[in-house]
Order: sequence, then C-alpha cells, then structure tokens
Amino acid sequence: MSSGGGEKAAPPQKQDDLQPHAVKDQLSGITYCLTSPPPWPETILLAFQHYLVMLGTTVIIPTMLVSKIDGRNEDKVKMIQTLLFVSGLNTLLQSFFGTRLPAVVGASYSYVPTTVSIILADRYSDILDPQEKFEKMMRGIQGALIAASLLQILVGFSGLWRNVARCLSPLSAVPLVAFAGFGLYEQGFPLLAKCIETGLLEIILLVIFSQYIPHLMQGERYSIFFHRFAVIFSVVIVWIIALIITISGAYSNAAINTQISCRTDRAGLISTAPWIRVPYPFQWGPPTFNAGEAVAMMAASFVSLVESTGTYIAVSRYASATPIPPSVLSRGIGWQGFGILLCGFFGAANATSVSVENAGLLAVTRVGNRRVVQISAGFMIFFSILGKFGAIFASIPSPIVAALYCLFFAYVGAGGLSLLQFCNLNSFRTKFILGFSIFMGLSIPQYFYQYTTLDYYGPVRTNATWFNNMINVPFSSKAFVSGVLAFFLDMTLPPKDETTKKDRGMIWWKRFRSFKSDNRSEEFYSLPFNLSNYFPSH
Repeated sequence: MSSGGGEKAAPPQKQDDLQPHAVKDQLSGITYCLTSPPPWPETILLAFQHYLVMLGTTVIIPTMLVSKIDGRNEDKVKMIQTLLFVSGLNTLLQSFFGTRLPAVVGASYSYVPTTVSIILADRYSDILDPQEKFEKMMRGIQGALIAASLLQILVGFSGLWRNVARCLSPLSAVPLVAFAGFGLYEQGFPLLAKCIETGLLEIILLVIFSQYIPHLMQGERYSIFFHRFAVIFSVVIVWIIALIITISGAYSNAAINTQISCRTDRAGLISTAPWIRVPYPFQWGPPTFNAGEAVAMMAASFVSLVESTGTYIAVSRYASATPIPPSVLSRGIGWQGFGILLCGFFGAANATSVSVENAGLLAVTRVGNRRVVQISAGFMIFFSILGKFGAIFASIPSPIVAALYCLFFAYVGAGGLSLLQFCNLNSFRTKFILGFSIFMGLSIPQYFYQYTTLDYYGPVRTNATWFNNMINVPFSSKAFVSGVLAFFLDMTLPPKDETTKKDRGMIWWKRFRSFKSDNRSEEFYSLPFNLSNYFPSH
C-alpha cells in the first residue's frame, strides 16, 4: 500500500535471499581435514600446541588427588608422568585403530569423585606410614580402573554401543554434545578468577590473536599464522608476565591460595621431577580389588562413555569429517576401554577419555588432521620420560589453563548447537525435547551440587559408598543427564511417521548409519593395514 508521499516501494526480495543457510554434513572452512596434513613445520608446532592444551587437565587432576592424600611432590610428579605417558599411548591407539579421528585422549573429570571416595575409604585410615598408605590407595585405584575398563571394552567391541548410536538422531545429540562443552563451566572462569590478573589477560590475548588479528592483517599468510598458533603466542606472553610478577615479589605476602594459583614457582614439579624415568606397569605394587569400588568405578566409566560420545561427534564436526558411523563410534569406545585398562596397569590414578579441550582447539586452529594428533602423542610420551623438560611446561599456572578452557569448551558446546540445523525447530515435539532435556540437564546436577555443598555428601547416602557413587556421580553430570533424557524422549515420544523423522534430523544422518554406504565415511574412518579383516565394521 502506497503512502502517497512519493516514496518508492522497496524492490521485491529474490527467492534466494529468503532461503535459510544450507544444511552441511561436513563443516566448511577447515583448512586441513583428516586426510590432508599441513606442511611438516606447521604440523610439529600444531602438535606441540595440542600437547600444551592437554597438559592442563593432566596436571590439575593429580594435583587435586595428591592434596586429598597429603602426598609428596615426588608422588605428584610420578602420577603426572604416568598419566601423560598413558595418554600418549591411548591417543595413538585411538587415532590408528579407534575412531581414527584427530581426538586427543587425556585425563577425565568423570572419574574424580569415585577416585576420591576410594582415597577416603575407611580401610586406609589405620595405616600410619604415609608412603605405605599412599601406595595402598594407588593399588586400590588400579584395581577399580582395571575392573571399570571391562565395561567399555565389552560395550564397544561387542557392537552394543553401535546399536545404541544408530538410534541417536541430531535432535537427541544436541544436548549431549552441547553439554559436553558447556557443562564444564566450573573449570573455566571460576578457576581463572583465582588469579584474575593473569587469567583475564590470557583470555583477552587469546581472543585477540585467534579472532581479531586474522581479520586485521593484510597478508593471508601472516593472518593464518596468528590464527593457527594463538595458543602458543598468548600462553608464552602471559607466562613471561607471570614470571616477572613472581620474581618482583608482588605475591610474597599474598595468601597461600593466591600464591599457589599465581606464582610460577609453587607447582613443585621442576625440582622434584627426575631427569629420565619410564613409567612401568604396577609401579605401585600389585592391584587390589574391592567389589563395591569396582561397581562404582564402572558407573563413572558409563558416564564417561556417554560424555565421550558427544565429544567424538564434536571432533568429527571440527575435523570436517562426515557424521561418525555407529560402528566406528562403537569401535572407538572399545579402544577407549582398552586405554582405561592401561591406566589401571600403569597406575595412572585416573582414567582417560577423549579430551574436550583439544576438541575445542581443533575449532580454534581449523586444523582437524590425524597426523597432528599422532605427533602430539609423541610429545606426550617423550616429555613423560624426560621429566625435567616436561615439568617446565607442566608448571604453567592453572588460571592460564582455565582461560584457554573458556574458549575451547565454548567451541565444543557450540558444535552441539550447530546440529540444530538438521532439526525442525518449528515442531512442538522438537521444542519440548530440547527445552526439557536442557533444563533438567542443568537443574538436576545443580540440586546434587547444592546438596553436596551444604551437607558434604550427596542426596543418596547409605552405608554402601559404592551405591552412593553409582547414583550421585551420573546425576551430577550435565552431559549425561541431558543426553540420556533427550535420547529417551526422542525414542519414546509418538508419532513415528516420516514427518517426525525429518523433524528429528534422521533423514540427514541415515546414509551414515552403515559404514559402507558412503565413500567419504570409508576414507575417513576405515582401519589401516587391512585391519578391517580383524575388526569388522558390521
């Protein structure tokens, strides 16, 4: 309708302008994908960057456990070296025989509550010698990890998880993948704020180097260089600044917690680390087994299995691979279980799973190449043996590491939200499943957290500690609660017609349900050296 004022009517929009963004099975914008490695100098630098990123959790978890035991720095160094060594082995196994994705395998927070409960078990309270007490605790953890590994080995290699993953749709995968990243927010800014001056500076520099400078630089070569190695640049700058502040004596009269978080000389790793030490199986002695602790650790293993499924989906997305076939995902879970078995044999004090932070690093660098991760595993093994050199990098203050997590975990969470492109967001069924699972995925773990904070134990409290952990640990995981709930609702809510299949996105993933149905899937995920004869995909 004309306004009568002589104004010209707006030109009609073209039909193409009204179309939404196209749905893409593979993420575009990735510079180097699974099968196209960067040049060797870049590959080595990128691999070292992955090593730096995974070091954070590798140091934080043993430090946390040793503080519960009142262990020595020498014990902490051994735990870190062992965990780093086993992580390198497991990363190689996963990249060669597992999912074959560029997934770094590192320490997992899912096992920490159960491990702490073993440390606090009453049967160790009568031991007076601290070193003997520490070694017996470690032997108990070894036995529980060995037992827990059987769950993922059986579920993965038997193909049971393949049958579950075949029913996983983009709709039910959204909360699972999103909370695999967003659910770890406690490891982000709260840990960063323990030394706000270094942590905040790190996250500001990381965002500037990775997001702003590449768009401001004129030459493409230099902009990509800043974009790809933003972690190394920012960490080195902030680490040097933290070292200068420490030397100047600014933290000399600060509180003990502030000194531990801010000073660069309070880790106690460099002075106690041996020059050369090779971790070996059963270094703490033969493992001991307790039925209750084994069951509790299996519950933690199942939580880790579910969380890892979401992270593997994010890794495949940021590697510009096709959606991961269920058979390959099940194969990867089996090898991840074998990695937990190695953790038990070597006495790593904690189990490993696919690293969420390194999945986020793939998005920052836009390099999702398998060779990079394999060389990164070489760095892990090398620096775990040469203790002094590895301890130098492991002594990076934790707030700097937490600043990196703020970006990496956010990218993984956003990878989960990107799966919404396959779903019909105008469907009330879709809205209910997404909204309810996401809300309950936040609300239920928050209840468990508040209850534990006030009463120092979880809502489920019986005389059987193993039973308490079986309930409290799974329902404290945001990714587990939201992912399982979304999967259950998506599978049980009617109707089951063709329209619903389109709404939940199954039409997009259907051709990847079978390993042999798409040439791109076979190129990305098939086993090397004709090993498919021994590990069939069907």
